[in-house]
Amino acid sequence: MSIALRRSILVSVVIFAITLFASSSAVARDSAVRQSITDAMNTSTAKSYTGVQFFFGDQSHPEVKQHKGNFTSKKTTNAFGKSDQESCQWAFLSAIKSLHQRALSEGANAVINIQSITTGESVSDQAEFVCRAGNVVSKVYLKGDVVVL
Repeated sequence: MSIALRRSILVSVVIFAITLFASSSAVARDSAVRQSITDAMNTSTAKSYTGVQFFFGDQSHPEVKQHKGNFTSKKTTNAFGKSDQESCQWAFLSAIKSLHQRALSEGANAVINIQSITTGESVSDQAEFVCRAGNVVSKVYLKGDVVVL
């Protein structure tokens, strides 16, 4: 067997192995992970979202004066090389930013009844949000009522 043929076979085997590893690791995990809302909302990023209050689950809030609508925010982030906490928190903050921008654009000052959406069901919790964490991507889907308090 010639050196060129051996080299060609070796290159093919290496490419096959890399492709197999990459494709199996990309879909190997999609876990529901619960993360602290308080920890995420106490970051400097979350504190920069001014002018809008956020109320999670059935958390009490002042009387609603005007309901602007129910909105959903679906955000993903690169999870490669990051911990679940880091990637999930980043996706959560992106989703909160989206709800913040929606509230401002609707002339509202709060988002209430914020819930996580995972695998087709809503999870209403005052303490934790749900993130779908994977090896490559983490996802946070939130929905809430945009209102004037």
